[in-house]
Amino acid sequence: MRILAVGAGGVGSAAALIAARRDFFDLFVIADYDLGRAETAAAKTSDDRFVAAKIDASSAEAVAALCREHEITHVFNAVDPRFVMPVFDGAAAAGAHYLDMAMSLSKPHPVSPYEETGVKLGDEQFAVAGQWEAADRLALVGIGVEPGLSDIFAKYAAEHLFSRIDEIGVRDGANLVVEGYDFAPSFSVWTTIEECLNPPVIYERDRGWYTTEPFAEPEVFDFPGGIGPVECVHVEHEEVLLIPRWVEARKVTFKYGLGTEFIDVLKTLRKLGLDKTDPVRVKGVDVSPRDVVAAVLPDPATLGDRMTGKTCAGTWVTGTGKDGNPREVYLYHLVDNEWSMREYGAQAVVWQTAVNPIVALELLATGTWTGSGVLGPEAFDPVPFLDKLVEYGSPWELQER
Repeated sequence: MRILAVGAGGVGSAAALIAARRDFFDLFVIADYDLGRAETAAAKTSDDRFVAAKIDASSAEAVAALCREHEITHVFNAVDPRFVMPVFDGAAAAGAHYLDMAMSLSKPHPVSPYEETGVKLGDEQFAVAGQWEAADRLALVGIGVEPGLSDIFAKYAAEHLFSRIDEIGVRDGANLVVEGYDFAPSFSVWTTIEECLNPPVIYERDRGWYTTEPFAEPEVFDFPGGIGPVECVHVEHEEVLLIPRWVEARKVTFKYGLGTEFIDVLKTLRKLGLDKTDPVRVKGVDVSPRDVVAAVLPDPATLGDRMTGKTCAGTWVTGTGKDGNPREVYLYHLVDNEWSMREYGAQAVVWQTAVNPIVALELLATGTWTGSGVLGPEAFDPVPFLDKLVEYGSPWELQER
């Protein structure tokens, strides 16, 4: 296996450090628009299988050319979702397999954005699934932690825990604190704005996919690991678009524990138009308001040594158990920032995201997972993945509720 990782930010760099401890690949090219950042990420592994390269992720031709130069077999997309399609198309053009952690972007319904879906997350990728299948190439989409591990939890619950599922609800919460900052998102603020301010999608078997207002239907969810109760709200996320394609459930939702202050900041950005991506003219220069917000906030990858607490990603499932009795469970993955910094030098949120595509790549390298076309994590056997996660030293857990 010869891997091209596009993006040497927090997740891409953490993924390289995780992969460096494994032996399933021959080459790992870390590519970024900033060659120095890619070189730093490669050097931190102290492993000659890792090399750095410069790339323009907005150019499918550039992605394809780098694939051909290094005889890449698998492209791992670790950049913002606005670059999904050029990286996806570039991998296809080069005849490589493809993995990402976020899918092609959505576009709200032009008339009823808070009732009906427009272009859904992943629609552009699923539209060409037949081409990938005909080429006998795999595009494994949404294989981070959320989406990714959360989807695998859903498939595991359906196959091993339940005879009927009423609701699959992905729930994400944390008690992370960053010392010295009033506002410091622990993940890409560009992505955070995108998923939190777009119309959230909900799935119901009898209704299909539909949307609602951002931050709708707040609920308090009690997270394990000492995190405790956190208010969670609807946000747009890929699981709701992926899970119903492979897992039978009456309802699928995603709610994120953002906190009142975070929600207020996002609402203010929207009111001021600072969530917009279209450039505006400022003193003779065209700038994207959202890019300005991202530029003035700290890089999430650099916050680990100032961060304390834990992050929890998981899937809450209700329905009828295999024994015919009502059952409610929460399958989850907990990462303590102190542990991830000590073991890998990576803060908890980016490490938790990065470990899952590396596990998936290893399963593909060994032939444990096989497939072609555009597939979500739910299309594969969840047990080898969950076993491998334990082998990587980061076990998952199941809580009866």
